[in-house]
Amino acid sequence: MHIEKIFLDEIYRCYSTMAMELDGDLHYFFASEEKGYPCYAYPAHNIHQRKTVWEKGGGTMSMIPLPQSKNQFIAIMDFYLKECPSQAKLVHVTYENGSFIQKDLFYLPFLHRFDLYEVLGKVWFIGATIAHDKKDKEDWSQPGKIYVGELNLMGETKLRVIKEGLTRNHGYTQSPLKDGGYFGCDEGLYKVSIPTQNSDWKVEQVLKGQIGEVALCDVNQDGQFEIMTIEPFHGNQIKIYASKEVVFNYPGNFDFAHTLVGASIHGVPSFIGGIRRETPDLFMVQYEAGSYQTILVDKGVGPANLNVVQYLDKSIIHSANHTQNEAAIYIVE
Repeated sequence: MHIEKIFLDEIYRCYSTMAMELDGDLHYFFASEEKGYPCYAYPAHNIHQRKTVWEKGGGTMSMIPLPQSKNQFIAIMDFYLKECPSQAKLVHVTYENGSFIQKDLFYLPFLHRFDLYEVLGKVWFIGATIAHDKKDKEDWSQPGKIYVGELNLMGETKLRVIKEGLTRNHGYTQSPLKDGGYFGCDEGLYKVSIPTQNSDWKVEQVLKGQIGEVALCDVNQDGQFEIMTIEPFHGNQIKIYASKEVVFNYPGNFDFAHTLVGASIHGVPSFIGGIRRETPDLFMVQYEAGSYQTILVDKGVGPANLNVVQYLDKSIIHSANHTQNEAAIYIVE
């Protein structure tokens, strides 16, 4: 395995990343969590032709391409954990004639993670608030909630709560089967299943314990999805569960582990993760010869969020390297 790192830009407190097409060309997006800082997009075919999505934004926790559309995505802006009352909001961004047009959709205090699902032909928003409200950064007395609502780009998106009482409601990943998502908090790991013709949204607990982040992947190719977790919130343990039993603990001393994804790296099922303190590394875990193997991708960079795409027969890891204030991609061959 050969891994080539490409530094794209210095972005202060680089936090969020995604990939999507603009006018048919794949672009890597990176955004800062800091107030007054930018979001940039880099075309995969020529990373030096940077596009400015916004120059003075901030608080961008998540960015998701809009289903059933082209050149459009939805993002969180103005989420700041230490800012009370929270002004976190959801925005709709459209790329048109070489420019990005931004429109506010709605405010949802302390909205930290969200996704968009196609449900019975319509696009639905699902969002997790890390807390319902806070007096200050360290106040966790009002737990977060999970909201759903049919996304309305032209009017009001009517939200309803499907789960509450979720303290430090931080972790999220979409199910590999695209039938729902997994949410991690101090009360455990919950799966939310999308509605069918005969059912409503369903919430069920999958794991107990303080789950700060989560990813799923059939890493050992046994036909069942393993679950990788960070425990607790911003924690110092990374585990893999199989059938609710811990089968792997990530080695070493570390703190503020923050991001996990499950993906295929050149056809090999893999977990990819990032740690922000003590040993702030970007790493992979794969299963080989009957055991879990760790692979160091980069050290000292402190990823806040990750994404993986396949481009021209290569696996591309794009990493918002928060500790080093950089946007970077890693080409795996």
